[in-house]
Amino acid sequence: MDIADISKKLGLADSKDVIRKATELRRLCDLHFNSSSIGVGEICKAIICLEMAASRFDVIFDRRRATKLSGMSDKAYTRSFNIMQNGLGVKNKVDIRELAIQFGCIRLIPIVLRGLYQYKERFIASLPLSRRASSDFTRPVFTAVAFFLCAKKQKLKVDKIKLIQLCGTSESEFSNVANSMKDLCYDIFGVSKEKDPREMKGNRDALPEKRKLEDGGFSSDEEEEALCYRKHKRMEHEYKEN
Repeated sequence: MDIADISKKLGLADSKDVIRKATELRRLCDLHFNSSSIGVGEICKAIICLEMAASRFDVIFDRRRATKLSGMSDKAYTRSFNIMQNGLGVKNKVDIRELAIQFGCIRLIPIVLRGLYQYKERFIASLPLSRRASSDFTRPVFTAVAFFLCAKKQKLKVDKIKLIQLCGTSESEFSNVANSMKDLCYDIFGVSKEKDPREMKGNRDALPEKRKLEDGGFSSDEEEEALCYRKHKRMEHEYKEN
């Protein structure tokens, strides 16, 4: 199955520039890589070349569909993609300003820039001295995740799948980076969870002395006063009856 056939299966048959660039990358791959040595089959190699070419021309690429067509797991495909991309010196470029314009979120630019700076500082500080110099934040997944998390915190809708495709990563890697950013920079990227309505209902249904004060329960002093008042009213009622 050649690149033309694969492009049809991935919905790229009309993207002539992408097919032409992918064919060029495929020739370079054949010169630089031995498929058996890097564990990438010929079909997968062609698919990865199409993805790199699609990224070059800002054409949306369905990675989930491509991974399924390659016959590889999500993790294995991402590993192979990174090996070939690094070997050929091809880098996906994800610019914060371009993302902001594309998704209509211009006001996110300074927030994302500040968030990325803080994340890099805190991440490096958490590493042993021997590993700090080798830290690499140039990969587009960091920019894409920071943009997504900032948009989410500002309650702006951003297509996560499209972002994943634009930065040429996998959903699992995107999620891993997102978790790392929220752990280290919750003040910038975290979103406070609302109270579960079921928990609130449970608190309201419980006896007053078991409820939380903020849910309408009593403090210890208030509870004692309430008990005394009820006791007094009961005695008063019994006295009138007698």
